[in-house]
Amino acid sequence: MKTGFVYLVGAGPGRADLITVRGAEILKKADCIIYDKLANPALLKFARKDAEIIHVPKRVGDGSFTQQEINKLLLEKASSGKTVVRLKGGDPGIFSRGAEEIANLAEAGINFEIVPGVTAATAAAEYAGILLTDRQYSSQVVFITGQEAKGKEKSNIDWHLLAKFSGTIVFYMAMGNMDYIAKQLIENGMDENTSAVVIADATFPTQRIVRGSLRLISQECKENKVEPPAIIVIGRAADSDKRFNWFTKQPLSGKNIVVTRDACGNAEFAGKIISRGSNPIEFEAIKIKPLTNKDRFLWALAKLTEYDWIVFTSSNGVEIVFNFLRSLGKDARVFSSVKIAAIGSETAETLNKLGIKADFVPSVFTSRELGKQLAEFTNLKGKKVLLLRSQLASDELVKWLKQAGAEIENVPVYRIDTVKSKCNRLIENIKSGEIDWLVFASPSSVRAFFEQIQVGIINSSSAKVASIGPVTSEQLRSHNSIVDVEASEHTIDGLLDAIGRSYRQ
Repeated sequence: MKTGFVYLVGAGPGRADLITVRGAEILKKADCIIYDKLANPALLKFARKDAEIIHVPKRVGDGSFTQQEINKLLLEKASSGKTVVRLKGGDPGIFSRGAEEIANLAEAGINFEIVPGVTAATAAAEYAGILLTDRQYSSQVVFITGQEAKGKEKSNIDWHLLAKFSGTIVFYMAMGNMDYIAKQLIENGMDENTSAVVIADATFPTQRIVRGSLRLISQECKENKVEPPAIIVIGRAADSDKRFNWFTKQPLSGKNIVVTRDACGNAEFAGKIISRGSNPIEFEAIKIKPLTNKDRFLWALAKLTEYDWIVFTSSNGVEIVFNFLRSLGKDARVFSSVKIAAIGSETAETLNKLGIKADFVPSVFTSRELGKQLAEFTNLKGKKVLLLRSQLASDELVKWLKQAGAEIENVPVYRIDTVKSKCNRLIENIKSGEIDWLVFASPSSVRAFFEQIQVGIINSSSAKVASIGPVTSEQLRSHNSIVDVEASEHTIDGLLDAIGRSYRQ
C-alpha cells in the first residue's frame, strides 16, 4: 500500500490570496483536505475535483470536532495511503495545537511536513497600519494566547513580567477575556492609559479597528459590537500613525458591492472587489451555455483556414471555444493561418494566456469601435471574417464590417440563460441601505436581474448602479434604471476604478 503523508499547511490570516505559494501548490495535489473554521473556504478552489474535503470546526454544537477526533482523522486518512493536507488558520505553529497533531503523526510513524503561513498577529497589525516593532518605540514583541487550555491549575502567563514589558504585546483569541486581561496587567503595574487596539476580521473587507486605553478597550469593543476573530495589540505600537492605515483608506474599503454575472464571472469579479477592500455579494443572474456542439460551429471549425480574420467579442467566447478544442485534442495552432481580433484588453489577455497574441484590439472596447477601427486598420474588402460570440450579440459589429466590404460568418458559440436566484435577502438588504453598489457587466445580466427584482426597489434605495459601458448603460436605462457611474475603460478593473473615482469627486 502507498505510504500516506500529511502536510500541516498554514492558511494565512484570512484573505485567500495571502496563503504561501508552497501552501497553494500542496493543496493542488492533496487526496484529502481537512480544514479549520478559520481557514478561508475559498482556498478549496485549489483542490482537485476528486479530493475529499472535510471541515473540522472546533466549536460547540452539531458538526464540531474535538482535537482528539481530528488527530484520529489524520491518522485514519494518512494510514490509508492518502496525501493529506491539514489546513490550519494562520500559521501551524502559533496557537494552533499543531504540536499535538505532529506528535500524534510521529508516534504512528507517518511522515509530515510543516508549511508555514502568515500568522494573524503580523497580518492584522499590518492591515491596520501598525508595525509591531520599530527601533523608535519597540525592539521586542511577544505573542500571548488569550485562552489557555481548559483545566489548567496554574497559568503559564507571567502577568508581572508582561506588565513591565517595554515592547509590543499581542493577544490572540482574547475577545472573551479582555476584562480579565486588562485587570491582570493593571494590577501588576501596567499604566491603565497604555494604548490598545483591537483588530477584528483582519484582511477582510469587514475588517474593523477599535482603539482605546487598556482600561477602556473592552468597553469600547462592547459598544462597537466587535466580535471574534480578533487580535489585541497593547503598547506604543498601538498608537501608530493614522496615515499608515492603508487598507481601510482605499476608496472602496468596506463597501458592499453586488455582482450580477454568471457564477464563474462573479467569482472572478469578487476577487477583484476583495483586493480593493470591498465586500462582494454574488447574485448569479445568468448562466452561460456553450453552443460549440452545434452544427453551425462545427461547420465553421472545419473550414478555419478559409477565413482571413476571426473576431472574439468576449473572454467567455474565447474560453468556451478553447475548452471545446481541448476536448478534441487540439490547441491554439488551429488558428495559425488566420489573424485574430479581440474586442478589448480582457479578451486579448484571455487569448494571450492560451497562446495567441491578438493582431488587433480597438482603443475603445465596444462592438461599434471594433468594427470601425478594424476597417481602418486593414483592408477588409472581400475578406472572410468569422465572428465567434454570444447568441444575443447585437448587429452593430456586423453592420460596420459589411460596410467595409467584408464577408461575414456570424457563429454563436454560447447562449445566455437567466438564472432564477433567491432574491428576498438581497431585496431586504437593498431596502435597508446595506448595499452600496449594484454593478452590471453586460446587457444580458441587466435583463436577467430586472426579471427578478423590480427597478423601483433600486431607484428608491440608496444603492448606486454602475455600468461597464455604453451598451450596458443603454440596457439599464431601457429598464428605467438610474446609471450613477459608467466605466470609461470597459473592463472589470475599469468599472471598479470608475466607482472609486466617484468617491474622490
